[in-house]
Amino acid sequence: MTIANPSTSDDLGSAAQRERRKRILDATYDLAKSGGFDAVQMRAVAEQADVALGTLYRYFPSKIHLLVSALGRQFEDAAARLNEREIPGDTQAERVLYVLKRMARGMQGDPKLTEALTRAFMFADSSVTNEIHVVGMAMTSIVTHAMHGGVPDEGALTDEDVAIARVIGDVWLSALVAWVTGRSTATETAAHMETAVGLILRD
Repeated sequence: MTIANPSTSDDLGSAAQRERRKRILDATYDLAKSGGFDAVQMRAVAEQADVALGTLYRYFPSKIHLLVSALGRQFEDAAARLNEREIPGDTQAERVLYVLKRMARGMQGDPKLTEALTRAFMFADSSVTNEIHVVGMAMTSIVTHAMHGGVPDEGALTDEDVAIARVIGDVWLSALVAWVTGRSTATETAAHMETAVGLILRD
């Protein structure tokens, strides 16, 4: 089984449209990094991205769509970086934990951005299904890559691999929500993931 590369609007439209979308997401990151969820206001994003407010709404119907799309791009970028390297570790569990810990450290190092993206993910409803799908597919790609220690050969992934990766991705996102909402510390979050991955990927 193979995982299709999660397709976003970055793959669609003209070069000018792709560049406009990139500017919008870059502006979203900048505002979220400095002020968190509340700082990401549609008018402020439009002004910083140098697009009309109506144009912004055509690309992203709401702030939640915008921030979940930003989370999806963050995960896609992480997946692309991982595809350029082999993952250290002798077992699937060691490799997956290595990757998840690196991602967690990066997100915990930028708490306002992470809070904004994660809150949007928590608030998303059925209207944000496509954006949520991109996040989930990118996360699955990251985990399956780690499980195999590198980019799997065509046809190497099984349905079980993908199912396991989805469960691990769900647990990791849940742990991230717990950290963002103050229900667990960074240390507790890491310990929780070690336990979960160890139980799921027993060699």
